[in-house]
Amino acid sequence: MSSPFAAVAGHGAAANPSVCTDPEAPAALRCALAPTPAFDGQGRLWVVWALGGHVYVSRSNDRGETFAAPVPVNRVPEHVAADGENRAKIGFGAGRIYVSWTRRLAKRYSGDVRFAYSADGGASFSEPITVNDNREITSHRFEAMGVAGERVYLAWLDKRDRTRTERGGGSYAGAALYYKVSENGGASFHPDAKIADHTCECCRVAMAMDGRGLPVIFWRHVFEPNVRDHAQVTFRGPRRPGTRVRVSHDDWRVDACPHHGPAISIADGIQHLVWFNNAPERHGLFYARSTDGGNSFSATASFGEYARGAAHPDVLGMGRRAYRLWKELDGQRSVLRVQISADAGTAWGPARTLARAEGESDHPLLVGNGAGVFAAWHRRGQPYRLLPIEAGDVLDEGN
Repeated sequence: MSSPFAAVAGHGAAANPSVCTDPEAPAALRCALAPTPAFDGQGRLWVVWALGGHVYVSRSNDRGETFAAPVPVNRVPEHVAADGENRAKIGFGAGRIYVSWTRRLAKRYSGDVRFAYSADGGASFSEPITVNDNREITSHRFEAMGVAGERVYLAWLDKRDRTRTERGGGSYAGAALYYKVSENGGASFHPDAKIADHTCECCRVAMAMDGRGLPVIFWRHVFEPNVRDHAQVTFRGPRRPGTRVRVSHDDWRVDACPHHGPAISIADGIQHLVWFNNAPERHGLFYARSTDGGNSFSATASFGEYARGAAHPDVLGMGRRAYRLWKELDGQRSVLRVQISADAGTAWGPARTLARAEGESDHPLLVGNGAGVFAAWHRRGQPYRLLPIEAGDVLDEGN
């Protein structure tokens, strides 16, 4: 039997976007919806994505130059959420590969969190399970995943409390943040537990694991009376979330969902956080950091050009270096911009252009391993590749 990880020849060749509309075509990575990359402990690149009712994974041993044949995670097709804010996730620990995603249900804005794992290096996956204990046809969506060995954490936005409150004639702002954890490599999970009421209902949740192997969760919260700023929780034990801490004070008062979630990364004990807000006085992209485990945060600093539509930031810490990545608009083109800090986020170098593209493009993502830091910026119908972030790889501003 041929290996599911035989390299696909010609992956880097020019792609025909029309191929992605052919339902009989094989599950090519270039046609992926919302692909998410991650490096495993051996430095190999994995990508998880959705297409045609399936979640797929593929592996690259050469940082994206060639990829293995895709392996389906779910054998039975289902309605998989696949967009910039709600995409499949992949993680690694205890010799296993973990995958999570959101399954869309028939009712609008409803869904369930799904999960599967591989114990054979990604050749096959366990039968997917629905993670949330609550099975009402309501919203259990926008999940985030974190892994530390055999502990697998999932957190998501959940409307069970809002549904129950409104059924009784009351009102409830936003959704709630729930989580659950497996301590045996995904074989079973502890029951759902609530972290916070009144989260923004459709901005992605961000999660990173700290040096103790415990999750830090970062999300857009609905503060009274209707302020959509950001909050964070640092776990104090494997099943003990800490106190909610308000991170941003931008005072964005909006009775709508921005579809614009934050990002977080932790390196050398420092939490790096980025987000978008659109308040009248404080708008655009912002950065803050914490050096004391999330008990307090630095003053927020803006970055990117608001007038050019700076949006969808990501952040990555690698030792003492930190990276900020985001999109802007340049006429009809999207521009990928990056900044680098050499002192763990205290000071930042100038913003530089990493790539430009016409037409639609995915949210940009940062990913790194011992070989370097890369930007993933997918355009459907084009070959999937990583862009190395080094001083010599940025474009001249006149290009």
